[in-house]
Amino acid sequence: MMSWRGIRRKRDVHVSATGVDVDAPSDTVSEGSLKFTFEQGGNNSDPSYQEASGAPVERRSPLGYSAGPIAIIMLNLSKMVGTGIYSTPSSVLSGTGSVGLSLIFWALGFFISLASLAVYLEYAAYFPNRSGSEVVYLEQAFPRPKYFFPTTFAVQTVVLSFSSSNAIVLAEYLFRVHGSSPSPWQLKGVAIGGYTVAFLLVVFHTRSSYWVSNGIGIVKLLTLIFVAITGLVVLGGNVHRVPDPTANFRDAFAGTLNSGYGPTNALYKIVFSYSGYENAFNVVNEVKNPVKTIRNNATIALLTVSVLYVLANIAYFAAVPKEELMESSQVAASLFFEKVFGSSGAARGLSFLIALSAFGNLVAVLIGQSRMIRECGRFWASTKPFGTPFGPYFVKWALTLLMILAPPAGDAFNFAFLFIMAVGLYLVRYRRKKLGVGRSSFRAWDVALIFTIIVNLYLLVMPWYPPSDGADGGDVSFWYATYAATGVGILVFCAVYYWVWVYVLPRFGHYRMRQEAVILGEDSVTHRLVKVPNDKLTEWDETHDAVGRELRSNAINSDTILTDPEK
Repeated sequence: MMSWRGIRRKRDVHVSATGVDVDAPSDTVSEGSLKFTFEQGGNNSDPSYQEASGAPVERRSPLGYSAGPIAIIMLNLSKMVGTGIYSTPSSVLSGTGSVGLSLIFWALGFFISLASLAVYLEYAAYFPNRSGSEVVYLEQAFPRPKYFFPTTFAVQTVVLSFSSSNAIVLAEYLFRVHGSSPSPWQLKGVAIGGYTVAFLLVVFHTRSSYWVSNGIGIVKLLTLIFVAITGLVVLGGNVHRVPDPTANFRDAFAGTLNSGYGPTNALYKIVFSYSGYENAFNVVNEVKNPVKTIRNNATIALLTVSVLYVLANIAYFAAVPKEELMESSQVAASLFFEKVFGSSGAARGLSFLIALSAFGNLVAVLIGQSRMIRECGRFWASTKPFGTPFGPYFVKWALTLLMILAPPAGDAFNFAFLFIMAVGLYLVRYRRKKLGVGRSSFRAWDVALIFTIIVNLYLLVMPWYPPSDGADGGDVSFWYATYAATGVGILVFCAVYYWVWVYVLPRFGHYRMRQEAVILGEDSVTHRLVKVPNDKLTEWDETHDAVGRELRSNAINSDTILTDPEK
């Protein structure tokens, strides 16, 4: 059962530089072909058992422990509240066909996100000393085939880790503030400049990056509160510009669509608008007492945003006629402000606030995804030269610039592994039970877990269902199932790459892959995969533990093995 209270006290352990309890009688437990190591971090969390093929636990976070309650709330809020709530309501209304179903869908988005949040929390309770969110949880839920899921997720995370669409939106609204229409290259130039500013604000100092996120998050929160309160004033009949604020609510379900494509597409947009409730799980190892702290504050952020989302939609429906919302090319918030305050100055003020909201989203995503990329096989694990994840920050900056410059500033795509994660949670529970490990400090309700599986299965299947107007009748400028087909293509590419890397090349090269633990500095720990010649495998396995650390009592020169002429 999912418990929102009752976090257990951690046991006291002594940890080595790589986070293993050196005083324990045995730090490795085997279950079939799997080997689990006892791990302890320095963030006041419970110790955990993790499968040995995963990246080693860092005893002390090299990024520090600056993520407190406010930072967690603002990290999640800033990622959730981008530009979606200002533009998406119009397309959600078009997809559902009615005001009533649209509001129900926005409320449903809260429950979908809450159930998914429970999945993330249970994983965090199992692995409370690892940042990186999905990459860690997939790695531990599916340790076999070895490295397959980390490789697959690493490819999609690194390759698709650009934020070009939000950078373009930021540039568009900055030009709206100025009241001018940019050329395509002017738009790209401002987008690059805006994203570079976001990059520079987070790359030099970890704590100051949280301060920036917190400050912008507060402004975004106040903006949404202002929209919600203004909407209630309009609904009360106190704005003479809106003569009939209850018109859209009298027959709220009139026009509800019966097709599968429209409502599914609307649900997708709502799910993406809530995306960000999980952002704090990317910084788990930077949070003291992470399970309890994230549980409380991530829930506050999600509940706050969901209430404001529903109130913002009510505000739009109170001020703008339904038909105008569905047919206008303007974003819903712009129509709302024009109806309530008139055009000109108010519209420009709104454009500035939406631009700031988009900028805050860029900062929050940079902070969260940098930890995720760092955890992908612990790539770029070093925090030099600034004590920040400079490598992942730079990768995101470079890929975003490439995506801004290369393709037209238009549609992009997203993919999710939440369905696989939710199924994998049952596998983690099963293996922990066989190991005799006690219950975690947080356990999701089974109904929440099953609900998450069903919803995500639906969202995986329904994109293949064609719109009523045919293959080109969707709301994108290309084939309606391009998102789904691209996702399948990426998975197939990853599977082929994995098969060649792990099986084909070693067979012809007469070697096997083994992992080796590497200490990069006082706190930074990673591992690397090395090629060990077949005739040296026994010697390697006898002198290294399951994590890849060289055994002191039986140490030999590893370089002799790896540089053998027969390699």
